[in-house]
Amino acid sequence: MTVARTPELEADRQRLIGLIQDEAVFHGDFTLSSGKKATYYVDMRKLTLDHRAAPAIGRIMLDLVQGVDGIVAVGGLTLGADPIANAVMHESARTDAPLDAFVVRKEPKDHGRGRQVEGADVAGKRVVVVEDTSTTGQSALKAVEALRREGAEPVAVAVIVDRKTGAQAAVEAEGLEWLAAIDLDDLGLAPQ
Repeated sequence: MTVARTPELEADRQRLIGLIQDEAVFHGDFTLSSGKKATYYVDMRKLTLDHRAAPAIGRIMLDLVQGVDGIVAVGGLTLGADPIANAVMHESARTDAPLDAFVVRKEPKDHGRGRQVEGADVAGKRVVVVEDTSTTGQSALKAVEALRREGAEPVAVAVIVDRKTGAQAAVEAEGLEWLAAIDLDDLGLAPQ
């Protein structure tokens, strides 16, 4: 169980937890992107693209990554990371240390400039990979690999919901910091 840094952020976090519990946790038989089977699915895209949740997600995730020294941008593998990175970017514009956003394509474009990382110039810069939720960490690590090829220095992975199913260990094994705003205990769910 985690707690936000200020009472205002903790209130945002508690409201977001309520929204997740009410609208983004589905029970049944699911196959996750990792290929693992689960009896519930946390569909964060339902909320990262929702006007009620997105501003709080921006504030909560910005607070989470602000402790990472020297970062200049956030982003991750499209599609899950896109609205999170944008929410963080917009919220950070209100601060003395604004962050840019980037998008990592699943594959490099086969036309134009042939880029795999779009948005902020990340070469030689410290960045954080963001995700809505993670099971094995492989989506985040795919983004990390592409960022490293572009000359970026990924230093952390930050997720909204930690499923507590091995992603943290996989990310930390790559020398990256693991940051999570909400975990299964917060949602009253058991690890699978």
